[in-house]
Amino acid sequence: MNDPLQAILQAGIVKTTSFPPTSRYHGIDTAIMDTEAGKSVIYLRRRFVPAAEKFAPLQQHTVTEGERLDNLANQYLGDPEQFWQICDANNVIRPNELVETIGNKIVITLPEGIPGIKNA
Repeated sequence: MNDPLQAILQAGIVKTTSFPPTSRYHGIDTAIMDTEAGKSVIYLRRRFVPAAEKFAPLQQHTVTEGERLDNLANQYLGDPEQFWQICDANNVIRPNELVETIGNKIVITLPEGIPGIKNA
């Protein structure tokens, strides 16, 4: 192999991912399983949902009739595909659980790992 970059990637020295930084799967490792038939299957390792305490709250949203989580993600985070961040921050696995009850309170937070401002 003449390409040093490909040699480094194939050697596993540099971690690669096909998921963009905005994906909930970004940074999740892959693994390889060898089957009895002699095939190798690459799969994504499990993603553990971070504890809600790891998110700095910004504000609270009260659900009204007809609201959808993707629209709320667009409103607060600027991207409807980031609905999973709201789920993570509210300890919810099933997204519709957050908006199916009118009056439900949803915590809108900063992304995981970004500290908030105390007494803001």
